[in-house]
Amino acid sequence: MYYGNKVCLRAYKEEDIKIATGFVNDKELKKFLVTTIPFPMSLWEEEAWIRSQTGNENGEYNFAIEHLETNKYIGGCGIQKVNWISRVATVGIMIGDKDYWGKGYGTDAMKVLMQFIFKNMNINKIRLSTFSFNERAKKSYEKCGFKVEGVLKDEIFKEGKYYNEIIMAAFREEV
Repeated sequence: MYYGNKVCLRAYKEEDIKIATGFVNDKELKKFLVTTIPFPMSLWEEEAWIRSQTGNENGEYNFAIEHLETNKYIGGCGIQKVNWISRVATVGIMIGDKDYWGKGYGTDAMKVLMQFIFKNMNINKIRLSTFSFNERAKKSYEKCGFKVEGVLKDEIFKEGKYYNEIIMAAFREEV
């Protein structure tokens, strides 16, 4: 387990499956997570995904985010892709429990994930993307040291409108 000030990052547990399925099927949360049509995910699909999350040689590690004081599972974060030649990792994060939105839990989790990546994987650059309508995420990422590298215009279609996708990055020597 990896610890921050508010959260710890740990392996997924069987009891997380039902809660995680609720998170990924929440309409409000789903608009921040997927670039495709927001089709519901079944309990079996989420269970298969969680059971497959054991870390691997490709560097794709996914962690459950747990509230330090209560040990409550509140979301997830992880490394989605690694380019070992360029030393670049692509990451993602989700605080699924809305009671923990806007209170610094995502920022703390991202900082812990970044330390894991920079110290344990010898990565030089961490990249992520967010949608232009997700100001809360953008502010959180900036607090972690991410800077905007580019904007993909009208890349996302949500609820009848087009939105930009914002590409952000943080470098080991700058954090």
